[in-house]
Amino acid sequence: MKEIKAFIRPEKLNLVAENLKKEQYCCFTVFQGEGVGDYTDPKTEFPSLNFPFLHNKVVKIEIVCNKADVDKIINVIKTHARTGDKGDGLIYVSNVESKTRIRDGK
Repeated sequence: MKEIKAFIRPEKLNLVAENLKKEQYCCFTVFQGEGVGDYTDPKTEFPSLNFPFLHNKVVKIEIVCNKADVDKIINVIKTHARTGDKGDGLIYVSNVESKTRIRDGK
């Protein structure tokens, strides 16, 4: 199994989520965050109430999937999160050693 972490622009989340669900990837987790890096979007550059030194709002999507689905999921995210501007985001893929469902231990 694999874990995909995608850091995208918040305004692209609905479009990415709709298309992941359309492709039958229904189950993922979304987190709001703020990025620290070289890129600052001049259109949204403003101090954060939580982190006054940060300026870059991001959304992180996490999906655990079968290895065979990785390329398709990445393609959906790249296609629908892209604006063509600097700061569109990053996608990481990691190995998942195991998973256990809390409800029944399987």
